[in-house]
Order: sequence, then structure tokens, then C-alpha cells
Amino acid sequence: MTEFEKMRSSQLYNFSDPEIFKSLDHAKKLCARLQTVTITDDCYREMIEDLIPGIPEDSVVCPPFHCDHGNGITMGRNVFINYNCVMLDGGRITIGDNVLIGPNCQIYTPQHPMEYVPRRGTIETAYPVTIGEDTWLCGSVIVCPGVTIGKRCIIAAGSVVTKDIPDDSLAAGNPAVVKRRPVVDK
Repeated sequence: MTEFEKMRSSQLYNFSDPEIFKSLDHAKKLCARLQTVTITDDCYREMIEDLIPGIPEDSVVCPPFHCDHGNGITMGRNVFINYNCVMLDGGRITIGDNVLIGPNCQIYTPQHPMEYVPRRGTIETAYPVTIGEDTWLCGSVIVCPGVTIGKRCIIAAGSVVTKDIPDDSLAAGNPAVVKRRPVVDK
């Protein structure tokens, strides 16, 4: 198994691997170029499709935008990602249809070793993040590695999501906790 395959399968991997470096370099160069365009510029669509392969035509990522690879991001239809978002996509980031992501949101998949000596090196793991359809991440939300946010959720501004959030929840805080769920008729 290659280091890239290990990265995408939540195993310990060496992030200094040449294949991983090539992917990082490609994304960094595209992200740097994106900083000089708007979503209405003729070159925008070609650049964002090169960065995030398979992005639906009706989904929008507003520059500035930063990611590690881009090819680890899978996006549904009618997604809107506002300015200055960061997606560290060593592990896969899956975003459902009709998701709104506010400005300055950050989605992290890498997890460095807990022990300090291994942390000095070039190894880590990456755990996937999933955001369910019709969910809204308000401004400056941070989503930590391995988290799944359910469908139809709202994550309040400034929240840090460290654990899974069930469908139909309003979550807030640091760490984010469910504040409200819909009343279900029985």
C-alpha cells in the first residue's frame, strides 16, 4: 500500500512521501492562483474543477480558499462555500447536497501523533469528515478529524465540532454540543 493510499484509509502515513508532496504542490499552486480571481472570472470554473475534481457545476467555492490536496474533497450539488475556508483533506471530506459553509470555516482531517517524539517526525493519520445534506456551518466553525455532521443541521458560529452531531440538530459551543433537536410527533 502506498503512503497516499494509507493516508486515505486512516492509517499512519509519511506525509513527506513524493506522491503526497506532488499532490500538495499541485493544490498549493492552484490555491495561490485562485486568490487573484473571483467566482465570476472566466478562468474560475476551470481552476476550481482542476482543484476539486467532480465539483458540480452548481456548487461554488469563493476564493480565498485553501486546501491540502483538493482531490480529497467530494461535494454534492448546490453547495456554497464562503470566503477564506480551509479544508485539510488528507482524509476524505464529503459534503452533501445543499450545504452552506460560512466564511472562515475550517475542516481538518489530519491527526498528529499524541506522543511528542513521533510528532517530531513526518508521520500522521487522517480521518474522514462528512457533512450531511442541507446542513449549514455558520461562520468560523471548526470541524475536527473523524467527525460526521448529520443531515439538516445548523452549527452555530464559532463552534468547534469534536464529536459526531446527529441529524436535525442545532449545535453550538466549544466543544459543540447539541442545543436543540426537533420535536417528533408520535
